[in-house]
Amino acid sequence: MREETKRLFADRFGVRILEGYGATETAPALAINTAMHCRPGTVGRFLPGIEYRLDRVPGVDPGGRLLVRGPNVMLGYLRDSAPGVLETSEGGWYDTGDIVSVDNEGFVGILGRAKRFAKIGGEMVSMTAAEALAAAVWPGEPLAVIAIPDPRKGESLVLVIARQAADTRDLLAHAREKGIPEIMVPRTLIAVDAVPLLGTGKVDYAAVTALVAARAVQSAG
Repeated sequence: MREETKRLFADRFGVRILEGYGATETAPALAINTAMHCRPGTVGRFLPGIEYRLDRVPGVDPGGRLLVRGPNVMLGYLRDSAPGVLETSEGGWYDTGDIVSVDNEGFVGILGRAKRFAKIGGEMVSMTAAEALAAAVWPGEPLAVIAIPDPRKGESLVLVIARQAADTRDLLAHAREKGIPEIMVPRTLIAVDAVPLLGTGKVDYAAVTALVAARAVQSAG
């Protein structure tokens, strides 16, 4: 959750928001901040009974891909392709698909979805973090960051934003001011009238990727 959202609730309603984390497959909580044990920028500590492990992700340090097991973790999936057959996970471990870090006191930081990382020059870069960088420069503007193939660096970041006057130089200046590595700064920016969204209101990344590809074809033409 964005810090400005927390401040809005605190200022307008006098409500303190305590972030947690989980998934449908974990019924649904895995970790949570509490009134007595809360660390900003994290989703709190793992609940009692939750075992976890971090599988190494090349280019991500510290942190890793989070797998969990415990009494509230599902037994498995039922697939249409095999009616009545329970598809279980090895050793009861559920792969969350999230890249996280866990500090010395057990607080969990969400770095992003595994599929929302780009490999740039051998380094793993969070596209979610790149979006947060852009959101800090242009608060409230609809935007999305995706990765595209790059013949020299492997992949590169593209920012799609519903702001015609947006300029990548503003991003770079903000990153330098905050000490953010320049590898996290999208060097290509596409201004659009509207960022594609799903019915849930979340970004439709498949549509954004198609939009970027279409723009590349137009430019090549």
